Amino acid sequence: MSYDDENSRESTEQLLRRELAELKQQLRAQREGHAGPPEVRWRPSGVTIASLVLGIVVLFALLFIAGYVPLQRRDATVRAEEAEREKELPRMEVMHVGRGGSANEIRLPGTMQAVTEAPIMARTDGYLKRRLVDIGDHVTAGEALAEIDAPELDHQLHQAESAIAQAQAAADQAQANLEQGKANRDLARVNADRWKSLYEKGLAPQQESDQYQAQIVALTANVQALEKAVAAQNSSVSGAKSNLARLQEVQGYRLVKAPFDGVITLRNIDIGALVSTGSTLLFRIAQTETLRTYVNVPQAGANAVRVGQAATITASNFPGRTFHGKVTRTASALDPSSRTLLVEVDVPNADRALLPGTYTEVTLAGARPDLPITVPASAVIFRTDGAQVAVVQPDLTLHLQKISVGRDYGDRLEVLQGVQEGTTIVTVPGDAARDGARIIPVEADSPRKD
Repeated sequence: MSYDDENSRESTEQLLRRELAELKQQLRAQREGHAGPPEVRWRPSGVTIASLVLGIVVLFALLFIAGYVPLQRRDATVRAEEAEREKELPRMEVMHVGRGGSANEIRLPGTMQAVTEAPIMARTDGYLKRRLVDIGDHVTAGEALAEIDAPELDHQLHQAESAIAQAQAAADQAQANLEQGKANRDLARVNADRWKSLYEKGLAPQQESDQYQAQIVALTANVQALEKAVAAQNSSVSGAKSNLARLQEVQGYRLVKAPFDGVITLRNIDIGALVSTGSTLLFRIAQTETLRTYVNVPQAGANAVRVGQAATITASNFPGRTFHGKVTRTASALDPSSRTLLVEVDVPNADRALLPGTYTEVTLAGARPDLPITVPASAVIFRTDGAQVAVVQPDLTLHLQKISVGRDYGDRLEVLQGVQEGTTIVTVPGDAARDGARIIPVEADSPRKD
């Protein structure tokens, strides 16, 4: 209570005391001036009682005024001080935590690759005689790309032809020996039969008959040996012919041809350069009508990816343009080192606008049954204790709640643990957010649902 309030109360009490003193003096004067007998006492009149009641009412009214007015002044002062303190409290934008939309979009980086790409290597030794294509040329399957000059291969072909002739002559000689052996065997058989008949008739000794029978056995074994010699010579002829066919096929590799339709993406040799079989890279060819890109989907979104799912591809060198593809296959297993799922996305490229090696962003669109809780990225505080959000308590004080962050959508973050749907949080807490700090909440728009 202030000094003025105390003075006002004291003046009111003094006024009431004076009035009571005056009433007592009046009563005393009336008793002293009464002329009747002593037993007759003074009785107050109606006017006196009314004055007394009025004085009492006035007294209570003054006491009420003396207590109520200071109380009102004190309450007004307190309210003014609270208003001043509230003016100093920070005003922060708040929102209610909600779940994301049913649309599930995963944006991941990727690099375009040709569906089919192959290096063109030399299949014969020699020198590059002609180069028929260059970088950027579109070729068809079987089209000649270069020609190799291989004179040593020509000599090998002549040697192979001579080897075939020699092997054929040896085979013919072996065949003639076989025929002669068969004739000798047949003659020996006739003589043995003749001597056997004479021996049975008693006209020739047994020794002569046995000699001719042994001669038949020897000549039969000789015929078998000659047959094997003929087979060996025929095999030599076949081997020589196979060698000639191989050399002729290798000679065909002197003209380097495209294995499939595509575009030449690399030329690695010039005319006159020495080339070696299987080690000299001549060209690199790639099919660009359809490109593919590989993306690594995190474990949290692996279950939402399926074969045939639509995909949208964007590239920085094509602003405002999107390319559409689809998921053709997945690894069906997570990589233990990165906990990601390898996904292949094929993109039609009929106009050949996209080039192999282009860095792209792949957006996989789908739907997920369990909608995640999402908060704005600006609402998450990253400090030494980890990721936190500023939760607004019912008494308008802040509590820094630790959360577990899931997928990053760029402007939004998925919250796995820490807050529930409907929790009030500060959208942009900043450095002023601390435990127990009071704020003035300002409602923000509801979070966007994709």
